[in-house]
Amino acid sequence: MNESTEIINEILQNLGIDIAYRNNSLTLLEKGESRYLRDMKINLSSTLTSDHLSPKECGLIGLSTAINNNNTLLTAFFTRYAEEQGATPAETGEAAGCASLLASNNVFYRFRHFTQKEKYGQIPARIRMQLMMKPVTGKEFFELMSLVVSAVNGCEMCVNAHEDSLIKLGTTEERIFDAVRIASLVTSAGKIIF
Repeated sequence: MNESTEIINEILQNLGIDIAYRNNSLTLLEKGESRYLRDMKINLSSTLTSDHLSPKECGLIGLSTAINNNNTLLTAFFTRYAEEQGATPAETGEAAGCASLLASNNVFYRFRHFTQKEKYGQIPARIRMQLMMKPVTGKEFFELMSLVVSAVNGCEMCVNAHEDSLIKLGTTEERIFDAVRIASLVTSAGKIIF
C-alpha cells in the first residue's frame, strides 16, 4: 500500500466512510500519488477547530455548507460531528433550513444585483423567511451561517448585508473570517469526496 492510499484510507476513516470507497477524483489522486492528499487531510481536520468558533458551531457551519453543496457524504459526517458536540435536532434542522433559504435568497438577490434595475428592487420578493426571525441557534449564529452560504454561492449583495449585520451584532472579523474559511475547506473537500 502506497502513502496516497494510506492517507485516503485515513481521511475516509475519519469521515466514517468505508475505506473501500473510491470515486473518479479520489482514484486520480491515488494513482497520481498526489501530494495534495496531505493538504486535504490537514484542511479537513482544521474544519473541526477554531479559536473563534465552538466545535458545535464548526460542525453546524460544516453541515450547512455540505447541505448547500448537496454533498451527501459530508452532510452525514457533519451531522454526526455537530450532534457529538451537543447540537440538537432543532439546530441541525436549522442548519439545513438555512442552506435552503439562502440558496433561494442568493439566486434572487444576485439577480437584482446583476441587473442593477431599480424596478426589480421595487417589486416585492415574496420569499417567506420566518426562519430568520427567531432562529434556535440565535440571531448572530444564524447570520453567520447565512453569510457562509452566501459566500459559497457567490452573492456579493448577500455577503455584504450579512457581514454588516454581524458587525452590528458585535461579531468579530476573526469569527467571520474563520467561518468562511471552514466553508471554503468543506467546499474544497466536496470536490473530491461526494
